[in-house]
This record gives sequence, structure tokens and C-alpha cells, in this order.
Amino acid sequence: MKNEKKLDSDISIKIENLCKNYKMFARKKDRMLETMFPMVEKHGVFKAMENLNLEVKKGEVLGVLGKNGAGKSTLLKMITGVVTPTSGTIQLNGKISSLLELGTAFNPELTGIENIYQHGQVMGLTPEQIEEKKPEIIEFADIGDHLYQPVKTYSSGMFARLAFACAINVDPDILIVDEVLSVGDMAFQLKCFKKFEQFKEKGKTILFVTHNISDVLRNCTRTIIIDSGKKIFDGSVKDGVERYKKIIVGLNPEESQEMTDEQILSKNKNIEENQEKTSKENEEWKTHFTQNPNIVDYGNGKAEVVDYGIFDVNGNYAMAIENDKEIILKSKIRFNEDVKDPIFTMTLKDFKGLEICGTNTLIEKVITGNYKKGDVIIAEFRQILNVAPGKYTLSFSCTHFDHKGELEVLNRKYDALLVEVLSMKNTVGLMNLESKITITRI
Repeated sequence: MKNEKKLDSDISIKIENLCKNYKMFARKKDRMLETMFPMVEKHGVFKAMENLNLEVKKGEVLGVLGKNGAGKSTLLKMITGVVTPTSGTIQLNGKISSLLELGTAFNPELTGIENIYQHGQVMGLTPEQIEEKKPEIIEFADIGDHLYQPVKTYSSGMFARLAFACAINVDPDILIVDEVLSVGDMAFQLKCFKKFEQFKEKGKTILFVTHNISDVLRNCTRTIIIDSGKKIFDGSVKDGVERYKKIIVGLNPEESQEMTDEQILSKNKNIEENQEKTSKENEEWKTHFTQNPNIVDYGNGKAEVVDYGIFDVNGNYAMAIENDKEIILKSKIRFNEDVKDPIFTMTLKDFKGLEICGTNTLIEKVITGNYKKGDVIIAEFRQILNVAPGKYTLSFSCTHFDHKGELEVLNRKYDALLVEVLSMKNTVGLMNLESKITITRI
């Protein structure tokens, strides 16, 4: 239900104790019986949303993460009024435009230009406002003469372009986007994200649902995670993405944290037991580098990444990385159980948590073999990290596919090392292209 109580001027959306329940019937005749005899309950209850509280400020870009069926779309549909809550309140401050199901207000029998007028009327615009917005919508959609053809003749990409153009150019205060940018070509998607940037600069509010983690990292200022209809995380984009990564590989974040603590205790015990055997040749590599005190460490413990480091081609510790020099990234993995065909990985991320580059033995088609409990191996990645100069984090992990073909995380050390990449020349963008340029006078 919508509550018309006045909100603070800096608040765009306020949600309190929001719930949405659906009746679930085992048989069709149970639904009929309950309809005929309301006192006889024949249904179960599915809680699509349970006691959700949320406050979004003006100018925030909120990334909403969660697995399929978690309740993300249900939340957005309740905010837009498409679905009525079972209980709780939703307060909005400003005009809202949604891209939940593109073109729901479109009539397929009408032409594109006629649908522009119809959509404007649905959004509450006056004829004068529609005329004012029409050139901008036409330019943004960029579908040429198809604008004057019935919408039912459009391709899915053309339909998405026009629907997005209509939705985004009505100057809303709140924009809600739900997994619609997967439709359309890359040029169109870039145009959409530029529009998002303009919205952010104007202090408008955006709720953004996507499974593309890179889009969340690039565009959002805050993240929430919904799981089984409950909000289980609300905080920074980087922390939210790392937690979501655990969820999508089947790990409960709280359980994985407990597991990590046990691994740490086990590791410390092993170090103490083997301290007498330690020599300079097998000293810990990572102690020579800047370790991240907030390392993200999780997995099921069947293997553990016990050490990692960066070396030059002569085997010396590389304290700084030059982006035109070959280096060797090493990780040492100990197997605590028998494992077949493990996958060893490395990833370079910026300080916002965006994955800049990375690879693994599966991508590189390296056959890793089978390992027994107690085996220890070293995985080496020899390469040039030709990225822009700056500060990054290095991550290492060991995974594999189980007998069902599902990815199993044995151990991940996300953001393990804090590193700096140096360059002898300026770089435009994220990569050092190492271009060979020739100029010929003719």
C-alpha cells in the first residue's frame, strides 16, 4: 500500500515492514472450494517478501542483487504499484518511471510514434509536454522510419530501444530498471548508461536490478541483497558484490565466515606444528608484500590457498609491478581432501572491486590432474599485466566442478594482496595498449 505521509526532503523512497504473500494451492479444486466456502482454508502461503525495511535517499543508485526467485522483481513491482503488498507501507517522493517489463503500455497495433503519445498520457504528461519530449525520444530510440510502422513488426531490439527511450525521457525523479539492458546492442547499452550518469548528476534516484556484477560496480553507490524475500545485506557496493558472489556459488555467508575462522585456527595449528621444519627456502611469500587486512576468505575447505606472491623472471620478489615487464604470480595450494581436476585462478581488481582482468587453468585449457589429501602444489601465472598505472588487489582461488557439474569453491582468497602497477608512460583508460604507431608523409 502507498502511504501519502510527507517524507523528508532528502528521502526518495521509504519502505517499512513490507510483506507480500501468495496463496499456494495443491490442486485446482482446492482453489474452487475456498472460493465457494471462504471459511475453509485449502491453501498454503508463499512469502515472496517478508518484513522488508528500506530507505533510499535522493541521488542514490541502489543496486538490488539476489538469485532468481529471491524477490527482487516483486519488490520493484510493489514500489511501482503493479503488485499490491499484503502489508507494510511504501512512501515515494517524486514521479516514478519503471523499466520492469519494457513496453507494457504499448499497443502493438499502433505505430511507434502513436505509442509515444499513448505512453506519455499513461505517465501523466500533458499534450504540450509530450510534444516537447518527442524529439528527444525519437533521437534516443534511433529506429529510423520504423517509427511510423506498427510496433508488432518490430524486432526485440527495436522494441526495447523505443520503450526505453519513452520511459527514460519523461524526466522522472525515480527510475527503476529491472534486467532490461540485456536487450539491445552494445552501442544502445552505452547510451543507456550515459543517461544513467546524467540522472546521477541531476540528483535523481535509480533502483537497478541486474545479474551483471560489473554493471553494479560501475554504476551503483549502494547495494542491497535479497534472499528468499528477506533483505540480508545493505551497505557498500564492493562488500555487497563479494557477499553476493558467495551466495551464487551456494555458500551461506554466515556459515562461510565460520568456516573461514576454523580454517584460520587449523592453519595456525599447522604452522606451529611445522615451525621447526620451516627454512628460508619455504618461508611464506605473502609476508614480503602488503597484505589486505580485510581479505575475503571462504570455501568448503577441501583445499586451501596457503600462500601467494609476485616474482620477477629471475625468481626475486617483485614489490611493484611494471606494466611492460613480465612477472610471475604464484599461489601455493594444499589439498585437505582428494580432488579431481581443480581449477586455479588469479584476478586483478581495482579498489572499487571491479574485476579488471584475470584468468584460470580452465580458460587457458591447462589440464591440472588429480590430487590426494596432503598434496601441495604451486600454480604459476607468467604474464605481462598491461593495465593502467594505479592501485589494485590480487586474488587467488582454487575451485572445481563436482560430479553434478556444479561449481564448487574449495578456497578463495579475494583481495589478498594490495599491489601497485607502475608505468613509464601515460595510459588512457584501463589498459596499456602498447601500440606500434607509424606515420608516413605522402
